[in-house]
Order: sequence, then structure tokens, then C-alpha cells
Amino acid sequence: MIVRPRPTAWQLFYILRGTVLPRVLPQVLGVAMLSCLAVWGMRYEGIHLPSGTTVPLSLLGLVLSIFLGFRNNASYDRWWEGRKLWGALIIELRSLAREAVALLDDGAVPSGPVKGREDARRLVHRGIAFAYALAGYLRGSDESASAGRFLSPEEAVRLRASINPPDALLRELANELAALRRAGRLTDIPWQTLSERVQGLATVLAACERIRFTPLPFAYTVLLHRTAYLFCLILPFGLAEMLGWFAPVLSAILAYAFFGLDLLGDDLENPFGQVPNGLPLLAMARIAERGLLEALGEPVPEPRQPQGYVLM
Repeated sequence: MIVRPRPTAWQLFYILRGTVLPRVLPQVLGVAMLSCLAVWGMRYEGIHLPSGTTVPLSLLGLVLSIFLGFRNNASYDRWWEGRKLWGALIIELRSLAREAVALLDDGAVPSGPVKGREDARRLVHRGIAFAYALAGYLRGSDESASAGRFLSPEEAVRLRASINPPDALLRELANELAALRRAGRLTDIPWQTLSERVQGLATVLAACERIRFTPLPFAYTVLLHRTAYLFCLILPFGLAEMLGWFAPVLSAILAYAFFGLDLLGDDLENPFGQVPNGLPLLAMARIAERGLLEALGEPVPEPRQPQGYVLM
């Protein structure tokens, strides 16, 4: 996710880092060069371009704008839902830590270092591992090292062998709660309370999978891509006769707008991807880690910082 101060009015015209311009610059320059060729051909080669072509171009641009707006709204809804789900994840993990420490407390001083709470510690550490495992699972990356720091060697091996690491950790949590209940460390009501937290984590996992593995309809996305490219390729010929050498400038600006919106929609469609406008999953997992370790009285790491204005 792009994290940088809001630019001033002057900076809006020249900043590149954190914008989509570097990624669409080849297409924009291509449209500008095509527009220059169209003007040059009309002015110096006597090539006649049909007049009145701006009318169909205006209609096509209007329709394309509506479709791009609809797609970007749908993509942003997916991005915002993903952010809300990770907010709910942090809530569930903090609640799990708070309740595990309270219910399994063996009498340690709440304001001091937590001692003798190994049962709570194992549960909370699995919760931290779940956040990192979920981030890796949604991004298709290997976060077993980050998650394995909070697991036993045997659990870490089982995690790496699982096809769904976060779900495997939920099974470990459920098994641990069942073992504590059988051992008499938890009665029915505390066991049910903690089990509801595990269920909440499972709900977040399933909802994130729904977003991650259900993209927008492919035919709809291809239609918008094709229309945007065709419009930007036809645009220079419609503006060359009317605007002359100003046509390349206007063509480049319009191409930047349409290609940029199209690319931004691609980024937001999968909010968990490793793209500049994706959600900072590892940073949010670190937020959860800091809160849960504090609940245990253990050393708290520093928050993740953006690199080049990009927070991952």
C-alpha cells in the first residue's frame, strides 16, 4: 500500500513514486507518438483524415468512462472488504489473547511479566502464526519462517506440509483447547468462549479465500481492456485535424487517465496481491503480533516501515 504525505498542488505535476504513471508510461508514450504521426501525416504528407470523428469518439469515451467507473467501484469494494476482514482478524486475535491470559491465569501479577502461563502462551503464539500464515497463503508466498517463530518444531513441519497453512493452525488451536478441556484446565463456558474466537478466525479465513479465489468475471475485464486500448489507439486520428500539434498532448493525458484507471482496477481487484496498491498484510500481521506479545508481557518488535513509500 502506498504510504506517503499528501502532495502539494505543484508536486502533483511531477511526482512519480507511488503513482501509476511509471507503469503506464510506455502505453502513454505510444499513444503520443501515434498522435504525432497522425498530425505529421496530415500536415506534411497530405493525408486526409475524415472530419467529424470526434462525435463517435465522444460517445465511446463516455461509455468507456461509465464501465471503468463501475469496474473500479467493484474492485474498490473488494479492496475495502479485504481491509475490514483484516481489521476483524486483529480484533479476534486480540480478544483471543485477552481471554486466554485471563481464563488460564495462574495468579501472576497482571501488571508485571507473565509467568507460568504456558497454556495461554501457546494459544496466543499460534494466533500470531495464523496472521503470518494467512498473509502468505493469500499472497501465494512462503511465510512459514515468520509463522514458525511462534510454533514448536513439530508444528512448523506440519504447517509447511499443509495445503492450507492457516486452516492447519486453526485445527491446532482447536485440538489444544480440547486437550485443555479434557485436562480440566478449562470448564465448559471458558472453552466455549475461546472456541468462538477460533470460529471467528475461521470466518475471516473463508471470507478472504472468497475474495482471493473469486476474481471479477474474465470476459468483463477483457472487454474493458480491449475497449480502452482501441479507444486510445483511435483517439489520435480523431483529434489530429481539429487540434493539430496539441493533439499529442491531449491524447497522452486521456491515455494516462484511461490506462491508469484500468491498471488501478487490476490492483484493487486482488487486494491481497504484492502490488503497490495492495493491502499491507505483513504490516497488519505485525500490528497483531505487537498487541499479542504485549498481552503476554513479551518483548514487542517495532512496526514495519514503508520502503520507498510502499508498505507491504
